[in-house]
Amino acid sequence: MVRYELALNKVKKIIPRQFFLFFQPAYHFFLAFFAALFYGFPARKLTVIGIVGTKGKTTVVELAHEILKEAGIKTASLSSLRFKIGDREKQNDLKMTMPGRMFIQRFLHEARRAGCKCVVLEVTSEGIKQFRHRFIKFDVAVMTNVAPEHIEAHGSFEKYLRAKLDLFWRLRPSGLAIINRDDSNHARFSAATSAHKMFYGKENIVANGKTWAIRDIKIGDAGIEFDLDGTTITSSLLGEFNFYNILTATAITLSQHVALEKIASAIGRISGIPGRMEFVQREPFAVVVDYAHTPDSLKNVYAFLRNPKLICVLGSTGGGRDKWKRPAMGKIAAEFCDKIILTNEDPYDENPQDIIDQIESGFSQSRKPKAESLKIIDRREAIREALKSAQPGDTVIITGKGAEQWIMGPGGTKISWDDRKVVREELRSP
Repeated sequence: MVRYELALNKVKKIIPRQFFLFFQPAYHFFLAFFAALFYGFPARKLTVIGIVGTKGKTTVVELAHEILKEAGIKTASLSSLRFKIGDREKQNDLKMTMPGRMFIQRFLHEARRAGCKCVVLEVTSEGIKQFRHRFIKFDVAVMTNVAPEHIEAHGSFEKYLRAKLDLFWRLRPSGLAIINRDDSNHARFSAATSAHKMFYGKENIVANGKTWAIRDIKIGDAGIEFDLDGTTITSSLLGEFNFYNILTATAITLSQHVALEKIASAIGRISGIPGRMEFVQREPFAVVVDYAHTPDSLKNVYAFLRNPKLICVLGSTGGGRDKWKRPAMGKIAAEFCDKIILTNEDPYDENPQDIIDQIESGFSQSRKPKAESLKIIDRREAIREALKSAQPGDTVIITGKGAEQWIMGPGGTKISWDDRKVVREELRSP
């Protein structure tokens, strides 16, 4: 199948662009059907859980996988971070959260052959747009949250939202929709399906007349703790956003009849998610790597970490992706950071200098006095400068890439990269 995909890509290159765009929906549909047919529609023999949302999907996939594993349910999972089939795992180095149709169907086929009963999939708006979710029998559709992202790719926020809603529109009446009731878009997702529904939020989790009450929520520097229907759930994960990620994973696994004690045990064992609020160092100053690449995510991370001094290393993805968010992220950095170092992230075919200039343009929108700022294109040099300027008690936060393994350059070029590895190397250097 690898040869087939390579041949297909060659054909795409020789077809005139306008011709291809016209037939693109039919092309995506046919490829989705062919992939499912080739692998024997493997999803029909699995319980498939699809997770959509702007933030938190990867963390939810990781948490849900570990909880199901704790409960003795052999599970496979696919996310922007890694691919897992039972105890086997492989890092996702494709620079693609939701891989192509042949890859996904092959993954489902291998999961079934390995004896997995359940599969948890991170589902993206772009993946839905390209029909990568078609001919996959989803038993559970999960909505985490929705905020503006990929606006240029979809044409508007409404179209972006409708792409995510598509997973719920296609959910069978016998399926289950799990919806974050605290998100402003929850009513749209609820109305999108006639399937059974489970709602979760700060107060409780509700499904089919049963309510799991949430009390005594504590979110602090040591982690997260709350009471769920008489069971104490404790996690070393940080921030309110991870509280919601835990709630989402809890709702998913409750829907699969996992006992609260198993859920609490699994969550308590998880010390962190690679590249998600990951502390590479805590003393004498903290160094944190996080995947935050949207204004909302950036604001949440900065708000949690700001104390006493925040040194921020950030950039933004090129390739024409979400240019609108660059000044918005600059404004947020100016409001929270004491020192800002703008740098390269994934420029693709754009000029890195233009990208960071656009981020910088947002500084003037902040009402806070202007923070110290630098522009250093070389990402390693930017990280080095941040580490050198940090004093005991400060926090260095490096955002945008998390645990990603590549910097994407012009013409599809890739540079091997890992923010966490670079930090460790620079900390060891004299």
